[in-house]
Amino acid sequence: MLKLPRKLYDWMLHWAHTPYGLPALSVISFIESSFFPIPPDPLLAALAISKREHAFRFAFFCSAFSVLGGMFGYAIGLLFMETAGFPILEFYGAMDKYGTVGELYNSYDAWVVFIAGFTPLPYKVFTIAAGAFKINFAVFVIASVVSRSLRFYLIALLIWKFGPSIKAFIDKYFGLLSYFFAALLFGGFLLIKYFS
Repeated sequence: MLKLPRKLYDWMLHWAHTPYGLPALSVISFIESSFFPIPPDPLLAALAISKREHAFRFAFFCSAFSVLGGMFGYAIGLLFMETAGFPILEFYGAMDKYGTVGELYNSYDAWVVFIAGFTPLPYKVFTIAAGAFKINFAVFVIASVVSRSLRFYLIALLIWKFGPSIKAFIDKYFGLLSYFFAALLFGGFLLIKYFS
């Protein structure tokens, strides 16, 4: 089972060394938000390192197509949960988390989308569940735009500022840092809500 994800990862990264890097990034960003197993971050980082002057352009396409893919995931959950949504969740072993995600949506709404979109949580599970649980679509899109843009523009900014030397740091600590940043934002929101 480990060989397949590694082969997919290598296949995805090879696009950075071809003239089709940007189209590949766009397609992978789209499909990762609804069913593809590997996030676009490594390809975004590889492209940004190869052409640092275009780092923010790559982040824009990555963000835009990721949000469009999230909207597609939402449509799967809303219209095709039985035929496509549940099989995708079963494939990723996420059926046991499906009910929990529904409870989180009922309690925290847009914050769940934001945290899933910014952190290494499987965004596809949350996009499909958002449609299945009929989360407000406008709220879903806004939270997705903000979270995905923050995530991908942060990677582009780090590479633009520090160059290839930052890639190892991103690979090792980005997940931990994104959870920490999301927790700070969520904590700030709760404090504002509590004291207002």
